[in-house]
Amino acid sequence: MSDGSGLSVNGLCAFYGRSQALFGVSMDAPERGAVAVLGRNGAGKTTLMKTVVGELKASSGAVSLLGRNVTHLPTERRVALGLGYVPQEQAVFSTLTVRENLAVGALANNEQDAIERVLQVFPKLAGRLGQVAGTLSGGERKMLAISRALLGNPKVLLLDEPTEGVWIGVIEEIAERLQRLAGQIVVVLVEQHLDLALRVASYAYVLDRGRVVLEGSSKTVREDPRLLRYLAP
Repeated sequence: MSDGSGLSVNGLCAFYGRSQALFGVSMDAPERGAVAVLGRNGAGKTTLMKTVVGELKASSGAVSLLGRNVTHLPTERRVALGLGYVPQEQAVFSTLTVRENLAVGALANNEQDAIERVLQVFPKLAGRLGQVAGTLSGGERKMLAISRALLGNPKVLLLDEPTEGVWIGVIEEIAERLQRLAGQIVVVLVEQHLDLALRVASYAYVLDRGRVVLEGSSKTVREDPRLLRYLAP
């Protein structure tokens, strides 16, 4: 798909106990741009994200980040090398304020204006700095989670369901910001909102039962008659 690869996954297999969850998954994300990972619930999307970030050990296959094999590195080393991750749930500290959440995210960042920089991505948060994160709307919590991840200066950012539980008006705002980010870094987007995913991403992979069953440009995947069958509950 791309001459240069920010993230490359080759033949990845993973298990939960004795139950195999990923079966030889391969995926490539360019040095800049967005890639969508689609599939119904239980297809293996979150498992793929957890294996890429190192929360779940790969039983075989390889994960490369910016040309470096990170398959056997712990999560913190992958993060230090440029991998960012926003999980589907529990992505913010609900009892801390917005400012405190961002301060935690900025601990490893030496930029003096790092927080101000990420507030330019989601300016709505600037008016919520003193608010406890647990009292934010669903969309604002997602914005805060993405902002915290950006404070780590990732070169590759994994987002697991960034618009889940978010009001439609805020979804459009998040989509616009993700499109902007995709012009600067690699964004790998797990998303149930099909139109958003295929608008933000230029390339898409569809998983079913832990396998890649369809891939191609977003236009090609959108027009494939098999897509709805793979996405149906």
